[in-house]
Order: sequence, then structure tokens, then C-alpha cells
Amino acid sequence: MALKQIYDSYKNTAERFMGVRTNSAFKEKGVLSNTEFITAGDNLVSKCPTWSWEAGEPSKRKSYLPADKQFLITRNVPCLRRAISVEEEYEAAGGEVLLDNDDNGGWVATHGKPKENKQEEENLPSMDALDISKGNKGGIKSIPSYFGGEEDDDIPDMEDFEDSDNLVESDPATLQPPYFVVAHEPDDDNILRTRTYDISITYDKYHQTPRVWLTGYDESRSLLNSDLVLEDVSQDHARKTVTIEDHPHLPGKHASIHPCRHGAVMKKILDVLMSRGVEPEVDKYLFLFLKFMASVMPTIEYDYTMDFDLGSTSH
Repeated sequence: MALKQIYDSYKNTAERFMGVRTNSAFKEKGVLSNTEFITAGDNLVSKCPTWSWEAGEPSKRKSYLPADKQFLITRNVPCLRRAISVEEEYEAAGGEVLLDNDDNGGWVATHGKPKENKQEEENLPSMDALDISKGNKGGIKSIPSYFGGEEDDDIPDMEDFEDSDNLVESDPATLQPPYFVVAHEPDDDNILRTRTYDISITYDKYHQTPRVWLTGYDESRSLLNSDLVLEDVSQDHARKTVTIEDHPHLPGKHASIHPCRHGAVMKKILDVLMSRGVEPEVDKYLFLFLKFMASVMPTIEYDYTMDFDLGSTSH
């Protein structure tokens, strides 16, 4: 905690004296200038209307950003499951991508497949339990040992019921009009408790990258404490790259994904795109950034989808 306070003090002092970036280093370093952040934010708001610009409190506004575009926010984002439950259900299937490995503080984007659930398969009869032969008039017959019976002769023939005396006009077990069905509320344990999040993105002047902040609510819109918020963060990042800090524009403590490695990771992503012949465009930076953030917040279902290319294809 003492080291963090020293770092925060140093960072705040440095930001007061350092100027804003004037030249683009988007492709070279994976970082943004303040004007590029606005350009990327405008595109995000245009393509994903769930996101919007906010002005924030006047006393906390940054002079290097427009007064009405201090940070981006999306509200009431559903979070149906805890992050650890997803991690337990997914096993790596040759898809772990180490995006940054400097000082063992690497970001890992995991891609896996659900563990196979063989319960349903075990309940299905095997083909070995079916007797298929041309000599069978019935075509396919079930082997009695599987279904618990012994002989097909034990099965009653519908012809035995053709006699009109066998027809039942009124069965006491049949539901009659005076009866009605009473619906019962399910037990509380069976009700899905949905958390929601407000997610904001600020511009970090020191690191020259976007920074994500989380504010969580339970099903009754009561604020989640920090321990509960960390349940919805990848355990690889909880308490390591995710910290609880004061928001630069909003009141109270918020969980934040620390931006110290954001530039390096974004640079690697851009390098991959360029190696595939795609020329990245700065206005699409936040779509790539939010896709990368999904590995940190795998169950918070915010919008970062888009129906256009991430850049121009070079030929």
C-alpha cells in the first residue's frame, strides 16, 4: 500500500508538469494522444449507442479534453455469472495467447472450449442395444436387457382394447373443470440474481491510453463492495492489475484495470493485425481495446461489437 501511494503521488505530480502528446504513436507504441482518444470515442459512441460521453463534475474536468467529452460511460450492463465460474467451466484448448510477458506481468487472452458434458450421452441407449435385422418385421427392436423388460409378449396389443366396453367415458383421475392449477413461486435459490455494472473509460494522460473503471450493483441496485466486484474479474488479474481507487471524475471508490501495460498489449495486437495485411485505423482503437478488456471482465456483457473492418486491408 505504501508503494502504491508513492507511485500515485509521483504520477499525479508528473501529470501536472508533462504536456499532452501532440504527435501520433498509435502504431509505434500502442498509445493515444488526447485528440486521438476523442476521435476513437466519437466512433465508439456512433457505432454503439449504449456508450455516451459525459462531462463529469466541473471541478474535476481536465483542460486537455473538451468539457463535454471528459469520459465515456455505459450503464446497467448485465453480469449474469461470476468470472470464476466461467474459468472453471472452460479448459484451455491450445488457445492461450500471451500478449505481454515483460517482468512476468503478462496479459493472457484465454480461449477455450467448454468441458464435455457426457451425462446426456450416458443416458442414451447404445447402438449395441438395438437389434437391427431384415428378418424382424418390426424393423428395429430394443434388446430387453437394456430397458428392463424380458419379452415383447408382455407388451399389450392395442387390438385388445377395440371392444367398446373397454372405453372409459369418465376417468376420476382426469382433471375436471372445478379443479385449477396453483402456480408456486420458485425458491429463492433458483432465482437468477443479475448484477449490473456502470463501465467508464477515461484518458490516462501519464500512460497515454484509455483506462477502464467499474461500478457494480446487485439486483436491488445497491453498490457492490470491492470484494464482490473482484468476483466478476478474471482471477489472473484480480488484485494484481485491478485496483480500487478514486475515480478522476465520479465520486467514491471504483475498481479500475491499471493502464501500465495497456500500451504494450495494444502494440502487440496492432502488430498482429499488420502482419495479416490489415492497416489499423486510430478511430477503431477502442473496439480493439474493449475486446482486449473482455479477457479481464469475461462475464460483464458490454457492447463493443461492430459490423465493419478494424482497419483498411493493404494489397
